[in-house]
Amino acid sequence: MAKMNNEDRYKSPVYKVMAIPVDKVVANAYNPNFVAPPEMKLLEISIWEDGYTMPCVCYYDAEKDLYELVDGYHRYTVLKTSKRIYEREHGLLPVVVIDKDMSNRMASTIRHNRARGTHNVELMSEIVTELTKAGMSDAWILRNIGMDKDELLRLKQITGIAELFANKDFSIADD
Repeated sequence: MAKMNNEDRYKSPVYKVMAIPVDKVVANAYNPNFVAPPEMKLLEISIWEDGYTMPCVCYYDAEKDLYELVDGYHRYTVLKTSKRIYEREHGLLPVVVIDKDMSNRMASTIRHNRARGTHNVELMSEIVTELTKAGMSDAWILRNIGMDKDELLRLKQITGIAELFANKDFSIADD
């Protein structure tokens, strides 16, 4: 087996945290995670007391010169809505960048969220719809956003969109 040198080793995005002006960061349109008001207040207190301990994850859109959130929407929202935190942080949000296409960014958002939060079923259904329309297979969706076959079938049924079932059986086959 060939020995890897330091340049060949994978380096996680967290080792390249950047301070980005919050007005250059935009929310994505597909985040199904929801945080209730009491937990949002607790997040604001946590950030005030402990500072930002986790960077937000973004995709950099060079054409628009903007950072689109993949994970960290609620931390971003706190910076935008809490005057004391905005002032202390000088309007800068800690960000790491991943370079993935839209389908893989959606999958990353879901993976981050599912590990710690609750999901809005309607928004999850919309994501399944978008991934299906983008040509992602059921197997890809199952593997990349961590759902089981029954959950995927239910979400597809909830959407009521016939095209999600076009040319398919009404069950999700084992691969």
